[in-house]
Amino acid sequence: MAVVVVGLVRITQYYWREGTVWIGLALLLAAGLRALLRDEQAGLVAIRSRAIDVLAYTAFGVMVIAVAMTIEGGPLSR
Repeated sequence: MAVVVVGLVRITQYYWREGTVWIGLALLLAAGLRALLRDEQAGLVAIRSRAIDVLAYTAFGVMVIAVAMTIEGGPLSR
């Protein structure tokens, strides 16, 4: 959650691209933690089976980072 907070702070400081990348990195971190931790240790990171969780977190993290890196223009671009 701390990584997401860093991302949200950067977004509120009008560095939306960097903040969005931080949120994508938080999803990739969640995928890594889900892959390494047992179900009892994973806590709220565990939603479905381990394989589905890792696949979903990784896919969403990569997509969020890809969108943040490829969108151009807009009112908040710097």
